[in-house]
Amino acid sequence: MAAQQAWLNDYLHPAAWQQEFAPLSAHAMFFDSAARMGDAPFLDFLGRSFSYAELADAARRVARGLQQRGVGDGTRVGLYLPNVPHYVAAYYGAMAAGATVVNFSPLYTVEELSHQVADSGTELLFTVSAQALLPTALDVLDQSELGGLVVGSIEEVLPRLKSWAYRLFKRSEVAAIPGDRRITRYAELIGNDGRFAEASCDPVKDVALLQYTGGTTGVPKGAKLTHQNLTANARQINLIDPHSRAVAGGDAAEDRILGVLPFFHVFANATVLNRTVANGGEVIMLPRFDAKDALAAVNRRKATSMPGVPTMYQALLDHPDFAGTDFSSMRACVSGGAPLAGELKAKFEAGSQAAVIEGYGLTESSGVISCNPYFGENKLGSIGQPVPGTEVKLVDKEDPTRPPPEGEPGELVCKGPQIMTGYWNRPDADAEVFVDGWLRTGDVARIDEDGFIFIVDRIKDMIAVGGFKVFPSQVEDVLYGHDAVKECLVIGVPDDYRGEAPRAYVTLNDGAAADDAVLTEWLNAKLGKHERVDSVVIREELPKTMIGKLDRKALRAEVLG
Repeated sequence: MAAQQAWLNDYLHPAAWQQEFAPLSAHAMFFDSAARMGDAPFLDFLGRSFSYAELADAARRVARGLQQRGVGDGTRVGLYLPNVPHYVAAYYGAMAAGATVVNFSPLYTVEELSHQVADSGTELLFTVSAQALLPTALDVLDQSELGGLVVGSIEEVLPRLKSWAYRLFKRSEVAAIPGDRRITRYAELIGNDGRFAEASCDPVKDVALLQYTGGTTGVPKGAKLTHQNLTANARQINLIDPHSRAVAGGDAAEDRILGVLPFFHVFANATVLNRTVANGGEVIMLPRFDAKDALAAVNRRKATSMPGVPTMYQALLDHPDFAGTDFSSMRACVSGGAPLAGELKAKFEAGSQAAVIEGYGLTESSGVISCNPYFGENKLGSIGQPVPGTEVKLVDKEDPTRPPPEGEPGELVCKGPQIMTGYWNRPDADAEVFVDGWLRTGDVARIDEDGFIFIVDRIKDMIAVGGFKVFPSQVEDVLYGHDAVKECLVIGVPDDYRGEAPRAYVTLNDGAAADDAVLTEWLNAKLGKHERVDSVVIREELPKTMIGKLDRKALRAEVLG
């Protein structure tokens, strides 16, 4: 705390940094908001509106249906779902029944899903009858200790005409639900009066969500996020938003957030779902990110905000409908998940007139650790100041028990009410990631005199070049200064003389004319001797993660094998 006092006088978020967050369960937060908001719209799904009251009723019915099937305190209930209304009801309903929710990516293979089902001890899995999901879930049901499936359908949550068209024209995308006693249809599960038994819940201690992450070692681990972790972070996010009820009170502006990030990912879970529930706003939910659909949704529902990763903003800019989209309702777009290039920020802001605000967080932090202020100074390349109640500091990159050398960057560590309690059944990993109660982020950073944090790079991504450490992100920042470069990643490759050498991989803007040799010469002229790349490789595309951010790990595996 003492280290932060120097910059607290320059704290630019609208609420004070010093905050206390009363214990609150995730389902209580949801039901409290539903009681307050009633018939106000909570979810827009492809043109069909669901009120707070409707989804609260569905969540209660899910809770009752689960309890009738033996789900209780600590039972792990998995969500293997895209962005559909079932997700919201199952998420809060399972927690209300006393269960721990486990998020699974709809992109998982049978092997990946089976591994995480086994690791988490998931007993029941929610999915939908999409051809892309149900066959995988059925294979996992047969190959693992999973006890059963709850299967919904897309058509049951669409507007009437779209539901009819879906059944008529999308038959090839729907998988048949087999007659199996282990399978319960979603409509059958919620066919009850919703009178569930209130489960005992200690928000501070009880795990609400197991969220899997690669962590700093690349081995998937389940971060144990308590109810208090989730609800505290929702409240922290609203405290940095000058338009939220937490800050503006009765003068709060309309809140319609575009939900294009996948809900199974912690970014959307925190910045789209939980913060909107806490604020009493509306989510404009799209099943997946598609630039044309996202722009159409902005026009149709007059979205006021949109969290996304940089590649999403680039895709929106590149789409021919961008210029004709009415962004007048859009107040702010929050960028996270990957560094935001200054050129991309400037272009998107110029084209949309909406501020693009960069923030930062981890799975282990339930979502958000820091963010640039909505109003006031945004420092280019910075992830902003810590959200209220969050402490940050730097430690030595080699020895986290001591501070870094004076004037040098260090590993960013943090504390706060949103920080996980540890990894599921991994005390060894807990010992590595926590130092004296501080969470190690694995990111190398510097913090300026105003409390703005600048990520330099990931510790594991640093390239060892003849005894020097090269940060890939610094080389990438230079590359983004070339007009032809659209996306880039820098990795280390084996070098007989230097041990490793940096190599850059890029994609080009439409219509750009450049070749490998020209880009290599241009880049190396702007770098220090030890930073110079052995080549710049132009590609049609670069690998991306499930939420659309550039994937250095996948590129390294592809190139180095």
